[in-house]
Amino acid sequence: MPWQASLDLAYRLDDRSKTVITHRHDGPLRVFHSLYPEGPAICHNVIVHPPGGLVEGDTLSIQVDAAQGAHGLISTPGATRFYRSDGLPAIQQVRIRLASGARLEWVPLETIAYPGCQGINTLDAELAEGAEWIGWDVTALGLPGSGLPFQRGCLQQRVSVQGCWLEQARLDAADTRLLNAPMGLAGHRCLGSLWLATGTPLSRERRERLLEALQALLPETLHPLAAGVTCPNDRVLVLRVLGPLVEPVMALIQTAWGILRQQAWGLPGAAPRIWQV
Repeated sequence: MPWQASLDLAYRLDDRSKTVITHRHDGPLRVFHSLYPEGPAICHNVIVHPPGGLVEGDTLSIQVDAAQGAHGLISTPGATRFYRSDGLPAIQQVRIRLASGARLEWVPLETIAYPGCQGINTLDAELAEGAEWIGWDVTALGLPGSGLPFQRGCLQQRVSVQGCWLEQARLDAADTRLLNAPMGLAGHRCLGSLWLATGTPLSRERRERLLEALQALLPETLHPLAAGVTCPNDRVLVLRVLGPLVEPVMALIQTAWGILRQQAWGLPGAAPRIWQV
């Protein structure tokens, strides 16, 4: 029987200016205790899905709200796995709403599309004026290191920020032009994006400073990776990475996250402990 699970997370500042969280869940989706490795202003949480992956008909729904001035960081202890399906898609949908001055970091480990999967993975955000969101998405198609290439199956993805940014793709194993052509994935089977999205337009000076900081990570030769950074508009900065395997893509994304965090918010770029487990 398919799992239908939901998790609602709400961050707010208490009367001591500490970011605290309230949450409720239904089904096999949980959040670990709050951690404060950076002090009370930033609340770190880990979302856990005990079944370990999504099969046909499963739906995971996550809602994240951050009140004015709150700052949350959300990660996962392992990959999100879309397993083989013989019919219905498996769905993960995440919705984020940030109030004025709120900050959120959405930094899960990778998504793996297993051969034969039918998956839908969406991430939609709404940012009030002054709110800022650092997030990423890293997706691996198949498990080439285990001899399980992505020869059939489909993963549909969407990332959006209301009013300023929408990216969506249908990654179908049958679409060899997309997967192999130079204008597509160029034969790579892992793709990643890291972004800073804001509710208020970034000044030109700030945009250029952030672009320069990330471009310094990208020498002319990134073999075996391909990467680039751009601002599609004055509210979004995005780094895109392609690679043959997850590990080098995730390593670059995590390094860039630390630099972006330092340059945009003046915060340390030390990795959360859960990434080392």
